[in-house]
Amino acid sequence: MKVASILTALALLVTTPTAAIAGANGFTLVNQSGSGITSLSIRRTGTQAWQPVGNALSLGARSKVAFADEDCAFDIRATLAGDGEAIWRGVNLCEVTNVTLQRNAAGATWVEYD
Repeated sequence: MKVASILTALALLVTTPTAAIAGANGFTLVNQSGSGITSLSIRRTGTQAWQPVGNALSLGARSKVAFADEDCAFDIRATLAGDGEAIWRGVNLCEVTNVTLQRNAAGATWVEYD
């Protein structure tokens, strides 16, 4: 299945040097959710199947994600330490360097790009 193959490629949440992903559509994920993240998963927006993309990411931590996909919009789901689950919907992963996951005390989520 094409979606599974693409999401599997996207699931390469790694801590490899930047040079290793320079030719790919990679980005750095930054956790500013207000909590540590115990697990991450991703899906193409509009689909149902979540694919795991990583484990723990402490508050303020950064992690590189390498992927290649023709689509741009993805949903990111995080299990937050002591705070349940949060979903960032419609995250644009095209032509970005850093994707910062934000969440306020009321639970509203948003993403900042640079």
